[in-house]
Amino acid sequence: MTTPFSCRRPLSDLRLTWPPGGAFVLTALAALGLGSPAWAQDTSTPLNQPWQEIEQQARGQTVYFNAWGGDPNVNGYLDWVADELEQRHDIDLVHVKLDDTAAAVSRVLAEKSAGNVDEGAIDLIWINGENFAAMKANDLLLGPFAQRLPNFALTSPDANPEMTTDFTVPTEGFESPWGKAQLTFYYDSERVEAPPTSMAALLDWTEQHPGRFTYPLVPDFHGSTFLKQALIALIDDPAVLARPVGEADAEAAMAPLWDYLDALHPHLWRQGRDFPASGPALRSLMGDGELSLAFTFNPAEPAAAVNNYQLPPSIRSYVLDGGTIGNVHFVTIPFNASHQAGAMVTANFLLSPEAQARKQRLDVWGDPSVLDLARLNEAERQALTPMDDQPARLAPQALQQTLPEPHPSWMEAVEAAWLERYGSR
Repeated sequence: MTTPFSCRRPLSDLRLTWPPGGAFVLTALAALGLGSPAWAQDTSTPLNQPWQEIEQQARGQTVYFNAWGGDPNVNGYLDWVADELEQRHDIDLVHVKLDDTAAAVSRVLAEKSAGNVDEGAIDLIWINGENFAAMKANDLLLGPFAQRLPNFALTSPDANPEMTTDFTVPTEGFESPWGKAQLTFYYDSERVEAPPTSMAALLDWTEQHPGRFTYPLVPDFHGSTFLKQALIALIDDPAVLARPVGEADAEAAMAPLWDYLDALHPHLWRQGRDFPASGPALRSLMGDGELSLAFTFNPAEPAAAVNNYQLPPSIRSYVLDGGTIGNVHFVTIPFNASHQAGAMVTANFLLSPEAQARKQRLDVWGDPSVLDLARLNEAERQALTPMDDQPARLAPQALQQTLPEPHPSWMEAVEAAWLERYGSR
């Protein structure tokens, strides 16, 4: 039996040790001013080859997929992907477990700084937001490659801007969509009759129910997303968040957020002195009955957790009035990936109707599909249409009001300021 994190190799051989941290990566990239890629002049790159030749070249390759490894369901799904790629394409997919995607960015940066332009240790990265923006701006990516993937057309990119925009940054083919996410709140209906439906109401609710809510430790992306949701609700002019933070008075823009958190923290779990390490840790507190209200960035997670007996059957889900932050997560290929063809075939398989349908299943991962159902045949549409009546799962129409992500520079600024204010407590 394979391990959750590696299909052929022990995890101890693969765990990354280079420094994590998005702020470090962005600062280092800006300082170095690295040069342009040479793929456009290289006729040997898969970007300039027919798809059948790419598939043939991929056979026998080992693809090192650097992806967050904090959820057993995601890891189990990637085990299945690895088995399918081996059987169909003779590709050995190795899931390199990450605690922070910035670690992979740091590795590619270090390799380019050392002159390693064609023997990179990373072939594929699960990415979005500020990490993608940093790599794209500093020519650390192979591409554009997404338009070369046959299954990319199934996302209807010309009619679906979220498939080609990442935190306001145009992807321009340098990453391929993989799944969707939207901030979704969930609560124990046996303990909570009327959950709060706005950030202001959440503060009132925590005052009346002290210790029954919290959020993950920043910079975990669940915790950071909660901060961005609050910032959007509290800022005087949300439109400034679509532009780089340097174009705004960031201190004034973020001041309402800190006032809000100063009022909120005393009423959180453990009085805001400690925070759970991650989204799964937050879910565990709900499962243990320590919390009555929580949130996730995967709308299907509460229902999947109920089915897996991780949460009680009384769990219900909802989104805030006015909508919640949502985005698409992607995969990308570093400029110096050693196995570019294998990475492209892997990215294409991740977009296949079969892989997307399995990923969406509650008993697998529950991650929403990025495919346009109108582009699929009837059998594929049925496989991608949720048929369960799990009461903890939101209907798709409940997730239609999605708030756009701020420019990625805001995430870095908010995280840094949060750590300065609250990180030492």
